[in-house]
Amino acid sequence: MPESHDPQLLKGVLSLLLLHLLAERESYGYEVVQRLQAAGFTDVLEGSVYPALTRLQREGRVQTRLVPSTSGPARKYYRLTPQGERALADGAATWGRLVESVDAVLKRPLSAEGN
Repeated sequence: MPESHDPQLLKGVLSLLLLHLLAERESYGYEVVQRLQAAGFTDVLEGSVYPALTRLQREGRVQTRLVPSTSGPARKYYRLTPQGERALADGAATWGRLVESVDAVLKRPLSAEGN
């Protein structure tokens, strides 16, 4: 059974995940959803990814281009801008520091009394 993720924690890192996936390669929206799900984020749905992509575009971190499709309407492909590359680098560094700090606390031994 797939592991579910805390929606509040995921909301906080979704933009960082999207930036990284788009840094790997340009993708259209549904493909991004599939890539997230393949990476283990099976509870991430289109309803949260598309608004996040729109926000990243509004912030100037991603840009889009329409590519004609033989099987339906044109697909909107997303790719990082230089500003998105900087945001990814900064966000990854911030995430790394946060993980180290949280791990430092969680790895401390607990006392027998629980206090």
